[in-house]
Amino acid sequence: MKVYFLTLGCRVNQYETDALRSMFLGRGHELAEKPEDADCCVVNTCSVTSEADRKSRQMLRRMARLNPGTIVVAAGCSAETTDGKVAADIIAGTKERLTIVDRAEKLFAEKKALVHEQDHIRPAVSKKDEYHDFGSVLSPEGCRAFMKIEDGCDSFCTYCIIPFARGRVASRSPESCIKEAEYLAKSGFKEIIVSGIHLCSYGKERGEGIMSLASLLKDIDSVEGIERLRLGSLEPISMTDEFIDALAGLKHFCPSFHLSLQSGSDSVLKRMNRHYDSKGYASRVERLRERFPDMSLTTDIIVGFPGETDEEFEDTMRFAEKMGFARIHVFPYSLRKGTKAAEMEQVGPEVKKQRETRLLALASDLSSKFAENMTGSSADILVEKVSGNTASGYTRNYVRADAVIPDGIRIPAPGDIISGTVTGSNGAGIVLKVTL
Repeated sequence: MKVYFLTLGCRVNQYETDALRSMFLGRGHELAEKPEDADCCVVNTCSVTSEADRKSRQMLRRMARLNPGTIVVAAGCSAETTDGKVAADIIAGTKERLTIVDRAEKLFAEKKALVHEQDHIRPAVSKKDEYHDFGSVLSPEGCRAFMKIEDGCDSFCTYCIIPFARGRVASRSPESCIKEAEYLAKSGFKEIIVSGIHLCSYGKERGEGIMSLASLLKDIDSVEGIERLRLGSLEPISMTDEFIDALAGLKHFCPSFHLSLQSGSDSVLKRMNRHYDSKGYASRVERLRERFPDMSLTTDIIVGFPGETDEEFEDTMRFAEKMGFARIHVFPYSLRKGTKAAEMEQVGPEVKKQRETRLLALASDLSSKFAENMTGSSADILVEKVSGNTASGYTRNYVRADAVIPDGIRIPAPGDIISGTVTGSNGAGIVLKVTL
């Protein structure tokens, strides 16, 4: 078969698409560059917001419209959470990904007329789930590799559908993680981004705490060839002093922290079921900055959460400015059927849009200030792209950088790590001058 892949949503989804791609290729199938040429189209769907869910359904219908003869596969979160009709020949939610190749091959061999629409009833959330290990997964492009070590979430924030899509926390074995890290290093990757749906819960179902993650990171840090180690999204309440100290002791750890906030208002955080307040969040940031003075701090914030008043939104604005985030991902609240927040008093769309616009403007200002404050400092970047005498990539604290290579210095190649002095900023990024 010729197989086309389309990925929507998060980094974990991208990792799982890479895994599915490897599985198809390993069985002798080929990649299709566009859906019109494919015998099978795999859409890895997202359900984190109602808009993501809508786009997922739209893309499934589009695959069938562009190529009526193709096998349409609905994979991932939206396939798991959607009730009713799904525009796909194969539905494989987050618990059935490993069956996709077999099912597609069977359908292809049968040469039956394709329906492109199937009934689907959302399954109940199990109390315990197993980690579905794809083995070692290579990204088809780039110099940085994502490595998934955990799936599922037990938090049940009142706005979030993901526990219903992904199920309970399930952790990958340390042995499998180390094996993949070694494989990635031998394949030429110098940076690993450790990711998961609720990363700080790694090992929870085994009765382990946050130091289980610290232990795993120490082992990955010691893998020969790995020069950078980065973490995905983290939870404030998991940032204990012991865990922070353990991170500081890692040789290759990159000081960029995506610390999920969601709101700077304590009353909103309580309605969200987030289990921390703004004071606790600020204390964790203060501790992180003591141990990592050049760190960057990024976050997610939801605006227009049910019942959010003008005063609560202003609390968020003030708190975001106080924290000095390097980047803020802003999300207008999206109603998700089946969550507790869907039953609360909703904020009107115009108010949500106004608040989104204001917070995005603040986020842009904060990003620019963070980049400007790096001027005069030294930094190194992992080169991802080269154009003429300019090499582009990310610094250790995850700021986009363009490095100008002067005459007389070898032009680096993607995968090289180069050092220099920050000479200025360009929006949320920086310009790096490389010197001998």
